[in-house]
Amino acid sequence: MADEIKNESPSVSIKEEETAATCNEEKVAEEEEELSHEDILDLFQEGLAMIVQDPLLCDLPIQVTLEEINSQVALEYGQAMTVKVKKGDSEIMPVVVIQNASVLDLKKAIQRYIQLKQQREGGTEFISWKYIWRTYHLTFNGEKLTDDKMKLKDYAIRNRDEVTFIKKLRKK
Repeated sequence: MADEIKNESPSVSIKEEETAATCNEEKVAEEEEELSHEDILDLFQEGLAMIVQDPLLCDLPIQVTLEEINSQVALEYGQAMTVKVKKGDSEIMPVVVIQNASVLDLKKAIQRYIQLKQQREGGTEFISWKYIWRTYHLTFNGEKLTDDKMKLKDYAIRNRDEVTFIKKLRKK
């Protein structure tokens, strides 16, 4: 008789454990469903803030994008370079591009940099880049970067070199 009780006890406790585990899973699922989109975004931003505290990524803004993290990591591994773009008002924009980037890649990186800056500061929402590139050109050591397909290294642009935004002169 005692053997029968011992045999029944483990099966009863296993069933109870399975029932308790199922209830716990349902509670966790309900808690996950109760999180709103804003709560999930807040959790994600908190996680990003912790990641950005890493010494490798400490130069990045708090509202960092995945693209900015990837660029910073590529920069640290020597797969990318920083090109300082100087605007007419002497503001310098550090733009990250890959090592074998073309002039077009640099222009796109400048566009991304300015658009992210505008979003973070609440500035102009739309910029006509067609107008910008028709009105201004980039120069390096007095040479105009006119060919979009040409590589930056062909112009001898290296890490931390300064490229300048200059207004094009009108032809009369």
